[in-house]
Amino acid sequence: MKKILMIYDDISYGGGAERVICNFSNSLIASGYEVMVFSITLNKQCPYEYHQEVVIRFIKENVKPKGLAKVLHEIKRLIMPIKKWNEIKKRAVFKQAINEFNPDFIICHTHFDNSLTKILKKMQDKIIKVVHNSFDAYEKWQIDLSIYKNIVLLSNHDIDKFKTEYPNSNFYIIPNFIPNISNLNTDYSKKCVVSIGSMDESNRKGFLRLIDIWKLIQDNKEFKDWKLHIVGDGDLKEQIKTKIDNLNLSNSIILKPFTKDVESEYLSASIYAMASHFEGLPMVLIEAGSYALPIIAFDIATGPSDIIEDEKSGFLIEDNNLDEYANKLKILMQDESLRAKMGEKSKEIVKNKFSKEVVMKQWMELFGKINKE
Repeated sequence: MKKILMIYDDISYGGGAERVICNFSNSLIASGYEVMVFSITLNKQCPYEYHQEVVIRFIKENVKPKGLAKVLHEIKRLIMPIKKWNEIKKRAVFKQAINEFNPDFIICHTHFDNSLTKILKKMQDKIIKVVHNSFDAYEKWQIDLSIYKNIVLLSNHDIDKFKTEYPNSNFYIIPNFIPNISNLNTDYSKKCVVSIGSMDESNRKGFLRLIDIWKLIQDNKEFKDWKLHIVGDGDLKEQIKTKIDNLNLSNSIILKPFTKDVESEYLSASIYAMASHFEGLPMVLIEAGSYALPIIAFDIATGPSDIIEDEKSGFLIEDNNLDEYANKLKILMQDESLRAKMGEKSKEIVKNKFSKEVVMKQWMELFGKINKE
């Protein structure tokens, strides 16, 4: 039985990438693989349900040394800088997991920690790096991908940039998938727009500018009975709440906490709105499409244009053109039949491009290809 090791920063964070890793791990188990997920940290209980056969390891599981080993351990800890000590500890736990599990493939989803994969030079042929964001995002974060021989991109938008920067790497295009495509479609008569995502301090999900857009819409009395639901948690939430209050939008914008029951949130609305500044391949748009929601988003470097067919399944708006975004959103809000037509197309796209069957087949083919090399 083949063994797959997944590496990620923190699987307890309730975001799209974390959901992708959970879905992928569970699907690999169903396909007959053994799976270990190595979470560099685990700050709280994981919000997504892993198959019981998925082995989850994290740094805090490190076994405390005893006897003389404990004395030496404490001496090293006291005389060594904390950062360096943590790095050594992290690598030790990781090496232990590798030796115990002996994986056939290592799939690295981490954004910021190349140190773990650098210790696996002898296994470079078996390591697959999954890039969850755009080329520009990786450049901004100064992440070096040159240590990876095999790199999976979620879309082909930035492939030329990546190939130019990393000419010695092999690149493959495999999107994220949705584990189950619902038989349910939303009710297009509902006067509600929904947006879901993490509220981190970077405001990468663009909720602050989505509020500005909603202000433009609410200035028109025609849309006073419409609501905007923003679902998520994070450090930015208080600032978001303050902005809503300052713009007198508290009656029409409803802030909701993160929930595992995202289905009810999608089905509560007739339109999905995204205002992100940058994305990889956003799971929320694929999920929204699976419930036949029409989608509106800014046409940023990567992400929305891989999922939305402009003026067919929704609208792609020039980045940061808030007036145009508001105008197109108004068009959808005014026309229930258009919402239904675009929503049906949205679901069709998800079935054809992002189903579990389609995407897992691509992964199986990649494993086979790497094995032959």
